[in-house]
Amino acid sequence: MPRSSFSDNPLLRVSRPVSACSRCRAAKVKCDGKLPACTACEKAGRESECSAANDQFARGKERSYVAALELRIEKLERRLAFARLRKASVARHDSEAGPMAMTESNRKDSLAKIRDAIHRKAARRREDSDVNSLMAEFGFLSVNATTRDFEPSMSSNMTFARLVLAAASNDPLPDSQNWGLPPRHTIMATIQYYMTNIYSLFPSFPESVLYAALDHVYSQKERSPRDCDFWLVYMVLAVGSMAQSQVKDDDFFKSGSHFASKAMGYADRALMPGYTSQIQSLILLTQYSMLDPAHFDSWHLIGFTCRAVIDLGYHQDPPSDQVTDKAALDLRRKTFYCVYALDRTISMSFARAFSFTHGSINVAWPRASSFARRQSITGQPHTGTEPGFLLFQLRRAQSHWYQELYQSGSVPLKDPTNFVWTMCRDMKEWGETLPSSLPTGFRAWFDLELHYSFVFLLAPSERTPYMTDYSRLLIFEYSMAYLDKIYDVSHNSASGAFYTYHDALRVFFIASQFIAVLRDAEDLLLSGNPLPSPPSEYGKPPPPSLPPGAATTSGESIQRSLRCLQRTGLTLAKYGQRWENSVALKQSFDIISAEVVERLGVRQSLKQQASPPQSVSPPAREMRWVGVDMESIMKGSTGGNGARGTRFD
Repeated sequence: MPRSSFSDNPLLRVSRPVSACSRCRAAKVKCDGKLPACTACEKAGRESECSAANDQFARGKERSYVAALELRIEKLERRLAFARLRKASVARHDSEAGPMAMTESNRKDSLAKIRDAIHRKAARRREDSDVNSLMAEFGFLSVNATTRDFEPSMSSNMTFARLVLAAASNDPLPDSQNWGLPPRHTIMATIQYYMTNIYSLFPSFPESVLYAALDHVYSQKERSPRDCDFWLVYMVLAVGSMAQSQVKDDDFFKSGSHFASKAMGYADRALMPGYTSQIQSLILLTQYSMLDPAHFDSWHLIGFTCRAVIDLGYHQDPPSDQVTDKAALDLRRKTFYCVYALDRTISMSFARAFSFTHGSINVAWPRASSFARRQSITGQPHTGTEPGFLLFQLRRAQSHWYQELYQSGSVPLKDPTNFVWTMCRDMKEWGETLPSSLPTGFRAWFDLELHYSFVFLLAPSERTPYMTDYSRLLIFEYSMAYLDKIYDVSHNSASGAFYTYHDALRVFFIASQFIAVLRDAEDLLLSGNPLPSPPSEYGKPPPPSLPPGAATTSGESIQRSLRCLQRTGLTLAKYGQRWENSVALKQSFDIISAEVVERLGVRQSLKQQASPPQSVSPPAREMRWVGVDMESIMKGSTGGNGARGTRFD
């Protein structure tokens, strides 16, 4: 039958009964559901007794089923009429197109392109949906971390490493496919530099693991190296090389970026959640980001690292009855405090909140013996005074007052002066306990940390909104001491320790505080008059003393201030040669310091003009010899009485 005839005159027969009648159901025979009486009831002569088993089509309501079918037919007829009208409209439009109408082949090509575009758009939507879902549910990664989620073997093609790199990457790293691993003897100096200056502060993995991984990567005889081995070796080399760079695109910078690019090929397995190696790998990547802000964002990376620490429960010590290996417990604690120290460093440099509060942790210090290395950098017995342990102590002290001043609301403290003096005293006492055996580079690094902490503590905030003249004087002197020291460090290629892009941020912060107090109390700070420290109340700590080398005269204060501002500009310019991000800091500093420098220059000129002229000694009177012919003596003759009867006039 033609399709149009079938559409116009559909067959109205029941292909399957909705429900058997009551008689057929009781006799357990097949019922065809024929209306008004089924065939079985007709043959038995009981048409009047044929009724449905339910109430929907009971006797008297047989029309309900027919009405339902008619309603369905009406809907289908309306849809069919709409389709015919649309087809006619399209045909009329095609006929009006004339010679511009598409041919059948062009129409097929166009439809194929449309389908491909739809498929691509759908694929992008699915990928975007996956990423958005992962980012939205990122707060629940504690479950994923313990269940080994985001593994590379999953069919979704989305791994934890790719999520991290997508969120934290800035500019792409250089292509290093044709860049091979250098000979082993040429990289040992870089590894030694990392171990001496950076690993000493962040001992996040056993030293033996690094050298074992190095053997596996270079020998590949005993067993094929794991992805974690490659990641560890390449990232240590990347951080060690980049830490020695002084100018962008120098040999150290190029080597560091190539090593990092090689390491990214092993990121999927190295950053797989649920393992200690994931935290250790993220620590290395965070360290690298602090040295190469053009390619990675350290703020996002430390956030991922802290999330992994919390997911694995490293921010809490395990129950004592579950501790079977003390060495593993020490490694766990050191790994946590490395993340803790990095989080505090980065958060304070950017003036942002910590990833987790100080009160949420419960981790004891690692044992002093766990800091032992193949060869101590101090050359002294290990007594828990290694740079790493000292850094953990420092960051914990800084965490306390930073959280209290900047993460505990905006209500001023009841006794802000007492709190600030107490924190300054604690920081000073910690600095006085630094061992004499500490290498010079680390001692200078910790001294800078102390000066930075003093200025940060004394700076006004919502919790400590009021400042005294003595506080301004302290900020003035400690800022100047910090900026002078960091100038020497920035221009010394062999300074040691771990200096990063965040030091440029700190220089700008300290310089801003220095300029601010000069604007507020310029006459007081440059007068040269001694300002006595305020008396301390009974039972409360005294105010901190001024740093060594404080100015004692007005002229000296002006000269030191101008010299400090000039050196600060040179420091930021030096950092600008290494990190492009520092160029903007230098420009901002030039803008905010221009007025102060000009005023100080005028003060210095007026000071020189007002100073009394220096007393000039009278010229020496010529000595005359009475009765002596000096010309004859010079010629060698005595003449007359020679030297007899001479006297001094």
